[in-house]
Amino acid sequence: MTQPPPTPPEYPGPTGRPDQPGAAQVPHQAPPYPQNPQNPQNPQYAQYPQYPQQTAPGASPYVPPQATPAPPQYPTGPTAPQPAYPQAAAPPPYPHAPAPPPYPQAAAPSYPQAAVPPPPGSPLHPHHISTDRGRVHIAGQQRRTDAAAFGNLLLHLPNFLCSLVVVTLVSLLLGDFGILLILAWLASGALVFHRPTESALARHLLRLRYPTPQERATLEPVWREVTARAGVDGRTYELWVEDSDSLNAVAAAGHIVGVTRFAMNNLPNGELAAVMAHELGHHVGGHAWSGLLGYWYALPGRIAWRLLRAVTGFLFQVSRAFSCIGVAFFGVCVGGLALATITSLYGLPLLVLGMPYALAAVGRRSELRADRHAAALGFAPMLAAVLDKLHQQEQLRTAALTAAGQGAPVPETAASRLLSSHPDYHTRLHHLQQYLQPTR
Repeated sequence: MTQPPPTPPEYPGPTGRPDQPGAAQVPHQAPPYPQNPQNPQNPQYAQYPQYPQQTAPGASPYVPPQATPAPPQYPTGPTAPQPAYPQAAAPPPYPHAPAPPPYPQAAAPSYPQAAVPPPPGSPLHPHHISTDRGRVHIAGQQRRTDAAAFGNLLLHLPNFLCSLVVVTLVSLLLGDFGILLILAWLASGALVFHRPTESALARHLLRLRYPTPQERATLEPVWREVTARAGVDGRTYELWVEDSDSLNAVAAAGHIVGVTRFAMNNLPNGELAAVMAHELGHHVGGHAWSGLLGYWYALPGRIAWRLLRAVTGFLFQVSRAFSCIGVAFFGVCVGGLALATITSLYGLPLLVLGMPYALAAVGRRSELRADRHAAALGFAPMLAAVLDKLHQQEQLRTAALTAAGQGAPVPETAASRLLSSHPDYHTRLHHLQQYLQPTR
């Protein structure tokens, strides 16, 4: 048989179960919780008891902080009075010693400061020129033979004749082949315009060398500007460099233009152009080739003259050993030989004695013509500056020789001035004055 489920126990209520008949209906209420007498506003939470805090030995027991009263409120606003705080009284001033009277200061003199010139290669230098040029006009006549070149050839004619006599005397020693020697010597003058011969002449006789790429980069733009102004084809000539610390340049043979290392590195490009324009004037006027041609044809006569002087000097020293009689005999022999030579050659040797003075005069004239050529191209102020530097170098050289104990410089005589191939400084400046005057 199936047992019925057990009936749950009845829990008696205060008045019995409500579902039982006869029980009074009383609403169920939760038992009240005890209220915290210290916090009657919040009866649901009780406060934990306060425990005493531990204090350090000897310290006072903890006292809860008291509420600090709020500071009084002061009126604010633009018209509210500001409270006056007491200011500390300033200490009385101490008496100071009176300041000494100022002494008058001497005003420092102001000296004018010397203006530092710009370096030679600077575009701000007054003698700097522009080398940027477009089209160049080439003149139809590149060279000519001016009066100085023609006079140089004419004055070398006696030297040429003397050299011809010497070569003829030497050719007699060769017999039938002597005429070939004379013809070869006459044709050798064409070597003046032969490029390989010119290079050998420049390298061994003039001590020149080809410029380096850096030096060529300095020289070629300046040379291009000079030849463009003159209407000359600059490729006709060759630029060479001399390893020298002096300010100089040279025009040799038919196509050589040489400048010193000092002139290339220390002159502004305008002054370097003036120097090169001067040398171009020697080439254009025919001075370079005529001078070298005359020197070449006069070389045999010069060699014979030097040999004659050496032999004559030796014989004179020998004659001195025989006292006055030997010297007199030597003088009679030399005088008779010289008279016979002058008579047979119609006085030509006497012209040879005066040729150095005439050639020096023609050389001075050619220098003035070359200066005029450079000045006409617009380089007159630059050329005057170069002449001034040359004059200063000459004075410094003379002072250095005097300070070295080599004695006082020998004063220039009339004969030395007549034998000089270059005019003096003042003469060259005088001839440049017409190009230095401002144009109106």
